[in-house]
Formats: sequence, C-alpha cells, structure tokens
Amino acid sequence: MASAARPISLPLAWTPYVLTGLLLVLTRLPALGIADLLKGFKIDLPDFGTGIGISSTPLYLPGTIFVVVALLTALLHRMRAGDVAAAWRQSGRTIVRASLALMFTVPMVQVILLSANGAAGYAAMPLELARGAESLAGRYWPVGAPWMGGLGAAVAGSNTVSNMMFALFQYDVGVRIGADPLWIVALQAVGGAAGNMICVHNVVAASAVVGMVGREGAVIRKTLIPFTYYVLAAGLLGLAIAG
Repeated sequence: MASAARPISLPLAWTPYVLTGLLLVLTRLPALGIADLLKGFKIDLPDFGTGIGISSTPLYLPGTIFVVVALLTALLHRMRAGDVAAAWRQSGRTIVRASLALMFTVPMVQVILLSANGAAGYAAMPLELARGAESLAGRYWPVGAPWMGGLGAAVAGSNTVSNMMFALFQYDVGVRIGADPLWIVALQAVGGAAGNMICVHNVVAASAVVGMVGREGAVIRKTLIPFTYYVLAAGLLGLAIAG
C-alpha cells in the first residue's frame, strides 16, 4: 500500500531544481577550480587492440550531480525509506531500458565517425556526406541543417545521438560553404530537439501514458505540422545569420 503523501512548501519543492542548477554552474566555472578537481578522477578503459580508447571523468558528469541532488532531496523532503527505494527501482528500470538502446547506438556512431582509411579510400562518412551536401545545396545548406538534425532524432530516438552522428558532418559543411560552422552545428541541435516530437519511441511512450495505444500514426501526422514549422523557421533564420 502506498504511503500517504506529505505536503511540503513550494520553496522546498523547488529546492532540487535550484540545487541542480547551482551545482552545475559551480562545477563548470573555471575560476573556482572545482572542475579541475573533479576531472582529476579519471577512468581509462582498454582499447582491446582497436586503437580507440575510452576515458571517463565520472565525478564531472552531469549525471553525478543529479545523483547527489537526489540523495540530498531524500533528506530535505524527509522521504520514507520505502518511497526512496521505490523511486530508485523505477529509475533503475528506466536506465536499463535506455542503456539497451545505447549499447548499440554509441558503437554505431563510433563506426560512422571513424570510418576513414577504408579499402575504398574514402574519407570518414560525415566528411563524404558533407561533400555531397555542399554540391547539392551550397550556401543554402543552413535551411536544410535543422531537417537533418530532426531526421536523426526521429530515427535514433534521441537528440543526443543525432548530434553525435551529424555534428561533424554539419561542421564540415559549414566550413565548405564558407558559413560559420558553429551556427550550422547549432541548427543541427535545434532540429534534433524538434525531431523528438515525431520520434516513434517518444510517441509510443506518450500514447501509452494517455491511453492512445494504436493511434501513434495519427499523433505523428499531427505533430509533423509543428515540426515542419519549427525546423523551417530555424533554417530560414540560420540562413539569414550564417548564410
């Protein structure tokens, strides 16, 4: 039987969000030196003969901040042990489901980024794609950059994965057409954020929550309208700024 909810004040309810923002800012300001201290703890994983090593600074990751704030929140809100355990179990199940997808997605992205020097003699996939985009769209590519980001997010199910796959591609296109490449990468991220609204994974999850299972197609057809407006407006603005 679920325990009765204990009312808390509005400032106390906002405390976790304030703590998260505050800790993220404090740990990222170079002048304070906290970032260098956290980065000092580093984990290096073997490359297993591939030449592609992996290193991590777990104390500097934003996820670590979230875990710390979650522990502090349990104390500040005086949560019952059973409620805390239930929350952690639910979060653990969510992480496991997401990790299963990332186990295949991240290696796929690495293959794309490190695909140079193959037998055919081509450059890495993102660079070859950039060459094609330059010849296809030229200086008008900023209009198409958000669409590419949105397509990546819709297929991969994540703006993060879309950016991992296409950021190098977008940057190189910007260099080739003489536009500010940072603006082109920014347009990629904007499009990736918009792509979440037509992502099958997200639509299925949202439909299940509101009792619309089986109507995902209708939902996507409706969300295509704001998606199109969003990326088109971003692309035209990007063309005016970076084109």
